[in-house]
Amino acid sequence: MPINLQPHQFRQLGSLEFLAKQAVEGFITGLHRSPYHGFSVEFAEHRLYNPGESMRHVDWKLFARSDRFYVKTYEEETNLRCQIVLDTSGSMYYPADVSPESGMNKIKFATHAAATLIELFKRQRDAVGLSLFDSKLNAHHKARSTQAHQHLMYAELEKVLSGVGEGGGETAAIEAIHTIAEATPKRSLIVLFSDMLDRTQDLDAIFAALAHLRHAKHEVVVFHVLDEKTEQRFDFADRPTTFIDLESGEEVRANPAEVREAYVTKMAELRRDLDVRCGSAGIDWVDVDIAKGVNPVLTAYLLKRQKMR
Repeated sequence: MPINLQPHQFRQLGSLEFLAKQAVEGFITGLHRSPYHGFSVEFAEHRLYNPGESMRHVDWKLFARSDRFYVKTYEEETNLRCQIVLDTSGSMYYPADVSPESGMNKIKFATHAAATLIELFKRQRDAVGLSLFDSKLNAHHKARSTQAHQHLMYAELEKVLSGVGEGGGETAAIEAIHTIAEATPKRSLIVLFSDMLDRTQDLDAIFAALAHLRHAKHEVVVFHVLDEKTEQRFDFADRPTTFIDLESGEEVRANPAEVREAYVTKMAELRRDLDVRCGSAGIDWVDVDIAKGVNPVLTAYLLKRQKMR
């Protein structure tokens, strides 16, 4: 059911919070239960099964040995900590010439998706935190579940979206992710939105940073945010074109037809390698085409998570 808010309520909420509430109302009815319930839980002990309850957590191996039903219980089964991590480097503001009202670029996708997840976790009474990085970690708000904390995170996202404050520099995902792993001592769900276009392009170092999160026993989901048309297929008009690096300002003039094959091959290798490495480490890798929009991407992912549990 859609949310009906008056104009003054919209102003009080802020545009991101308003859109997040609408988004969650739009797809949450299709989720029969939380797709994140039990994400970051650890087995604690067994207890006897109570007739009539779900048998989802029955330990069948123990049943085979004892001929009695025992249920696995978990620590932190009802409350989840989630740390949303946002890459705010210059490359995330691509495409730079989109309409503020209707156009979509990577930073807009990431901030809207983050805001929607904040609203979703709020409704589940879970604690959420927010980290922002470009060439360094600019903000790290630890997971909390208070309303004031939620408004603080929305305000941070609004600043990122408007380009106010820090952000927009070079990408240093490797250093930032290592720092976040150290700064998040409690087991959490880490959701990262990034184009993973680190200035070093050192795959071993990028993967080591992501693996650091797993070694700290965090559940990790990476939303790899790209504009598929231009950043994957290099679909530009075949005429001499000036390409400007949004992080360094460096300009390169080239004819897309002459470099397309090499570019597409290199980008495919990067995505494939990171996908395979993350899969082997239990890191959930989600390829995102920003042209599809926030709601379809999040809905598809949440439904997939729900079916896997």
